[in-house]
Amino acid sequence: MNFTFDRVFPGRAWLAALLATAALLASAPASAQPAVGRELPDFTELVERVGPAVVNIRTAERRGSSEASSGGGEIDEQMREFFRRFGIPLPDRMPNMPGQPRRGGPQEDGDAQPRGVGSGFIISADGFVMTNAHVVEGADEVIVTLTDRRELKAKIIGSDRRTDVAVVKIEANGLPTVRIGDVNALKVGAWVMAIGAPFGLDNTVTAGIVSAKQRDTGDYLPMIQTDVAINPGNSGGPLLNMRGEVVGINSQIYSRSGGFMGISFAIPIDEAMRVADQLRTVGRVIRGRIGVSIAPVTKEVAEAIGLGAPRGALVQGVEAGLPAEKAGVEPGDIILRVDGKTVERSGDLPRLIGSTKPGAKSQLQLFRRGQTKDVSVTVAEFEPDRPRRTAQAAPETPAPATKTAIGLAVADLTDAQKRELKLRGGVRVESVEGAAARAGLREGDVIVTLDNVEVVDAKQFNAQVAKLDKSKAASVMVRRGDWTNYLVIRPSAR
Repeated sequence: MNFTFDRVFPGRAWLAALLATAALLASAPASAQPAVGRELPDFTELVERVGPAVVNIRTAERRGSSEASSGGGEIDEQMREFFRRFGIPLPDRMPNMPGQPRRGGPQEDGDAQPRGVGSGFIISADGFVMTNAHVVEGADEVIVTLTDRRELKAKIIGSDRRTDVAVVKIEANGLPTVRIGDVNALKVGAWVMAIGAPFGLDNTVTAGIVSAKQRDTGDYLPMIQTDVAINPGNSGGPLLNMRGEVVGINSQIYSRSGGFMGISFAIPIDEAMRVADQLRTVGRVIRGRIGVSIAPVTKEVAEAIGLGAPRGALVQGVEAGLPAEKAGVEPGDIILRVDGKTVERSGDLPRLIGSTKPGAKSQLQLFRRGQTKDVSVTVAEFEPDRPRRTAQAAPETPAPATKTAIGLAVADLTDAQKRELKLRGGVRVESVEGAAARAGLREGDVIVTLDNVEVVDAKQFNAQVAKLDKSKAASVMVRRGDWTNYLVIRPSAR
């Protein structure tokens, strides 16, 4: 059977269709056309240019002979830190590795015992090297190995555990250095490259893309998330953009097995350089604090209290005698702005306050019981956290309690309890069930506000509960020990 285009497109219609298709493809934007012959990035030039400025870091600590082991090596503290950070099950002992000195056997008092390995990069030609704080923490001896195989002893200039940044110094001049890039110009999806010493394998190069920025991992800094292969030993090495500039310090991985699982985190280099500059000049990081404990604002709470979108930092506690208390900040306040800068997430607040010079005044915008309020606070210098005092809210003489429609029985606070908790009013939860229990309220909690209205006593609280619209959620601000939080009660929920 003869088959021609005419059977599909009668007459010359097939030719017209073909020409129309060609014209459509020609007029389409370049981004819509298939990429033909597009090559993957070539990292060879970057490695040749930046590689000499990346170093291997070994650490050691001095121990007496009584702590030396025989046979297989014990897990050293650096490896313990890796296991802790990366969620690896901790074995009791590690076998001696090929090419490494045998551990165990007689040791002289004060001998330097191998402790761990990491990476770093040279930031000045006269020998300043940046790495992670956890790489050099607790080390009595730090050895930096250059790519030309020179081994030099290093002095720890300073380290900051909160940002996991450290600076060490080697005595050398004319060293190759890295270039510092612009983190703000780094885009999600961009190619990046890492150089380091995973498991002690020097000058290992891995590459991937930026998976996310401003990732809040619970640390002091927002992290860069990538899918670059990072393993123990890469810590402290540089994360580089396609111009060969450092945009981050490889610091952490997310792993359930201990190996790389496609999620790595790097410290943004702009934040790290600010820390490094202070470490080089004064040997420590000076940062501000105002004395509040904070928590995120959830979508449910934001809607219930009239804030709208979940934003800001919820003040759960205010430390006595510190700037926030002096400025009038109260538990339950939500801090929305610092000096005009928006606090999008709770993690933004310590970074904004921390970068403020101690002694300077800052303006805070608060959200309190449905309204905004501005206060001025004099920032103090950050100190180690003080031990928390647990407030005792148990009543001296329990008052009679009547159960409400939402499952709460409450009683008035005594004068002593109000003084203890620094409250003007409030009621103590005597028993809880139903909707209130489902919301998370517990016996002993102190309710401070109901739907943004300050609670005076049990009579006023019960009257307000009786007027609640059972089809709508009600917000309560709750004091539990030293902590303050919002809970949302849904009376109609089953």
